[in-house]
Amino acid sequence: MVFGLSRAIKNAKGNAIIAELKLYSPKHGDLLRGRNPFDILRAYERGGAIAISYITETQYFRGSMYMLKRICRETELPVLRKDFIRRKKDIEDTAEAGASAVLLIARILKAQLAEFVDLAREHGLDALVEVHTQEEISMALQTGAAMIGINNRDIRKLEKDDGDVSLTEKLAPLIPPDCLKVSESGIATEEQLRRALRVADAVLIGTALMKAENPEKMLRSFVEVRI
Repeated sequence: MVFGLSRAIKNAKGNAIIAELKLYSPKHGDLLRGRNPFDILRAYERGGAIAISYITETQYFRGSMYMLKRICRETELPVLRKDFIRRKKDIEDTAEAGASAVLLIARILKAQLAEFVDLAREHGLDALVEVHTQEEISMALQTGAAMIGINNRDIRKLEKDDGDVSLTEKLAPLIPPDCLKVSESGIATEEQLRRALRVADAVLIGTALMKAENPEKMLRSFVEVRI
């Protein structure tokens, strides 16, 4: 049975880590390096990931809906679809693909954010509302969102900036405790992980795991490290 992302975070037995199957990065280029993506998916499962994230955006991250559907079929973990969601049909397509959650970026949707959060719920999807500033936190809270993701990097710069967990440390305390907080991007070491999880409920890690020689070993160490 596939469980929702929010439930998986709440029920995590170790550190709650969403592992991203990130095949390409605008900053680092090809992250797959000839490997089978489903071998990495299995490594994430064995390593203790509570969920899988996948970027479907085609131009900059070279993702696809076809791959999202395959991932959803191949794993029983909740799957988060990341993209620059702008259309209501994107929500419908996400649900039809079998995903458990969808990323909604506050600075992109703006006045439509609440409508899209509600639409995601209607389609049985957890909405992870992404913010990067204090103003965007206010926008997210007005929607009644159950999960807020703090992107440590600036999505307008396609994650090419040097943002780090200091942004999570700054913004997470501004989010009420009844709202799940996810720290996204810029986490590559155990110390960065500790800093993030001292103020957040979960982290999303992609590039560091994809660049690791042994993604399973790295992920397991992150899941088990004491905070």
